[in-house]
Amino acid sequence: MPSRRSAVAAALAATGLTLGGPIVRRAIGERLSARTERRLNRVADPGPYLVPPAAADLHERLTIVDLHADSLLWGRDLLARGARGHVDVPRMVEGNLALQIFGVPTKVPRHLNIERNDDRSDDLSLVALVQGWPRPTWRSLLARAEYLAARFSASAAASDGRLTAIRSATDLDSFLTRRTADPSLVAGLLAIEGAHALDGDMANIARLEAAGFRMVGLAHFFDNAFAGSAHGIAKGGLTEPGRELVAELERRRILVDLAHASGATIDAVLAVATRPVVASHTGVRGIAANGRNLTDDQLRRIAATGGMVGIGFWPTASGGDDAASIARSIRHAVSVVGAEHVGLGSDFDGAVPTPFDASGLSLLTAALLAEGLDETTIAAVMGGSAIRLLGATLPET
Repeated sequence: MPSRRSAVAAALAATGLTLGGPIVRRAIGERLSARTERRLNRVADPGPYLVPPAAADLHERLTIVDLHADSLLWGRDLLARGARGHVDVPRMVEGNLALQIFGVPTKVPRHLNIERNDDRSDDLSLVALVQGWPRPTWRSLLARAEYLAARFSASAAASDGRLTAIRSATDLDSFLTRRTADPSLVAGLLAIEGAHALDGDMANIARLEAAGFRMVGLAHFFDNAFAGSAHGIAKGGLTEPGRELVAELERRRILVDLAHASGATIDAVLAVATRPVVASHTGVRGIAANGRNLTDDQLRRIAATGGMVGIGFWPTASGGDDAASIARSIRHAVSVVGAEHVGLGSDFDGAVPTPFDASGLSLLTAALLAEGLDETTIAAVMGGSAIRLLGATLPET
């Protein structure tokens, strides 16, 4: 069987391209990423987005936080308004999205599905190759995380203050103060999707922490050495290294994320957690019954830690393909655990279709009003609860 590199080279030969040097690889990567993203990160309504005056007025007064987007993966310039995908700084400003948590996946199995995946394939190795990522990222998952973190930091540094990288409660407070005077300012915080990014060595937490990661999902689409995935083969719980990992993350004030975790992993984490736990992007089974989404009991137990859940925008999570479906899921979660434990977990740019991009978040504000939620509740779920959680759990400095 030919190697993946050979197979890619053969496929590119038909277009007159070769893998060649890094400049050629980047050009190929941009072309392939654009084509793939247009197919996977679809937007049902590309805008412009118009809402009733009452919703527009309320939306303008909100401080909005989204707990999960995979925008760093696609190689787009975050500082420029894109013609594809869901999130970049200009669209954050247009949608009044103050703070985006950027998730970093480091390995994604081929033929991805929500039911059953193993770890024997890795589509991101091809992404690393054709996008011209540094050679260590072709094999090391930790190197991929560090590379994408560095790319985010470079964007923030080049933004002339428009994009702030949040690493501490002090950073968050300073950003929010500055944004009061200038609502065109936005911020980002880094999260990991799957503890396999540690390359099997828990000591690598120190490197992820140094790179700016402040949230760690224990599992992504397959079981790993630390925890079982809701989409894995065994779907087991925490291993002994997994229990050690949870304790170490808590010690370092890094949030534990249960998105994508198996039921057994969720049970095990909630049995030992001493700090708030999140499920950054998920749905609720009371609206959309599938193994990826949370039961009401799981919602209550996450809330009991002082944590919160981020409601996803894609159909499998929300049970529909419009803002009204997301609002119904949010209303259900609020009815179970209260607005202080519910937020947004869009999964923007996560290879999922969404009803709108980041510039269209006012549609959700309008849908929440239509669902009968009051302004105080809407302010909490659109960002207030997330601000409270991050302020209480991030390292102080």
